Amino acid sequence: MLWIWSVAAVLVTAGCVMVGPDYAPPEQKLPESWNGESMGVTHISPGREVLAEWWSALHDPILSDLIQRAVANNPDLGQARARVREQRARRNIFRAGLFPTLDASGSHRKSKSSEDLGTGKETDLYSADVDAGWELDIFGGTRRSLEAATAELEAGEEDLRDVLVSLLAEVALNYTEVRILQARMDVVEKNILLQDQARELAQSLYDSGLSGGLEIQQAKYNLENTRSQVPVLRISLDEAKNRIALLLGEAPGAVHGALKDPGPIPVCPPEIAVGVPADVLRQRPDIRRAERKLAAQTARIGAATADLYPKLSLTGSIGFESLDPDKLLLAGSRSWGFGPRITWPIFRAGSIRSNIQVQSALQEELLGRYEAVVLNALGEVENQLTVYMEEQIRKQNLKEARQAAALALDLALDQYRSGMTAFTQVLDAQRSLLSFEDNLIQTEGNIVSGLVRLYKALGGGWTSLAADPFGAEKQE
Repeated sequence: MLWIWSVAAVLVTAGCVMVGPDYAPPEQKLPESWNGESMGVTHISPGREVLAEWWSALHDPILSDLIQRAVANNPDLGQARARVREQRARRNIFRAGLFPTLDASGSHRKSKSSEDLGTGKETDLYSADVDAGWELDIFGGTRRSLEAATAELEAGEEDLRDVLVSLLAEVALNYTEVRILQARMDVVEKNILLQDQARELAQSLYDSGLSGGLEIQQAKYNLENTRSQVPVLRISLDEAKNRIALLLGEAPGAVHGALKDPGPIPVCPPEIAVGVPADVLRQRPDIRRAERKLAAQTARIGAATADLYPKLSLTGSIGFESLDPDKLLLAGSRSWGFGPRITWPIFRAGSIRSNIQVQSALQEELLGRYEAVVLNALGEVENQLTVYMEEQIRKQNLKEARQAAALALDLALDQYRSGMTAFTQVLDAQRSLLSFEDNLIQTEGNIVSGLVRLYKALGGGWTSLAADPFGAEKQE
């Protein structure tokens, strides 16, 4: 008995260490600035408030209302909140392993001995016990497990923030799509009126004997072809509205009334701040999540390493046993016992060291994943900066093309009335005008969509709208 107490004393005085590697955030070499220059973009760091509610820069109250509703009711966001609560509870389970345990029990056992072998007498045995136990975390196995669970909880919180970033961007992108489609419908309807006027002109000249019937048929198929675009646009418009409804956690058709009237495509601010690449590491939840996953796995190496060392448990119990329930709590019925217990794995056929190798390999895997996430994030920002710049250049080109096409159509109509050109010139001018106006609308929308995707790539929005984004106060 004395040797057990001696070993226990040595372990307590020499132990209480944390085996395994201590985590240090990985160092990532990043460029000092983004590649190239973009129109309307500055490389100063955006303020926290700007990123938190980036959509407010679009000055669209309907969009802001839709985003508020999505944050309140989106089912994916609700699932992510529930996962955070689950991980918080799991972390508390590991935390409980640091403390002693205390159990109470009571029993009543009635028995009768054999009449052939004994007295055949019936007896009642009453007992009440309190048992205590405590496994001392001498080499830090439990603390490493708690460290891993805490990092997993933090990774879950970042996952919730990542869902929020994606949700806000999807609402804004689909809302922009609705406004683009409404504007395209307006362009088509205006062109239908122009093409119908050209058909009437061809009919008038035919009735006057100044042209043949070919021009009438050409005008008609051109007009009907343009009209055929309306159902396609309506289908896409309904689909975009229904996607918004689903993002809001509502049934399809729920937002059709609010978005029935056409509205303008949101207008981007004249200048936006994107910061430097190092800002992305602090802002993007997917990077922060990958880093926390790496921290959790590093702690698991320590938990696995602790299995190589002895474990010391202190146990004790006090109880009462009596054949008479009236004497159960008297001093004479009392029993007790206590003492340390040491376990030390001697032979496990290499399973413990193999587990350490497994956890170490998983750490290397997560380190590679973290580096890949960082590079992917930088690539996303670079790509969206290019899109944002090039679409603005394209917009200027299309504006000039549309203006030239409108003048060309006026000239073609005048010359056709005068008999100076064929009707095919009118048709070509009409088709070109419709194409340039439609492309211009889509480009204006692409600029807004590019801005939304740029803010998403920067990690904007996860601090928005919620002093408590996790659906409940954090509990330690």
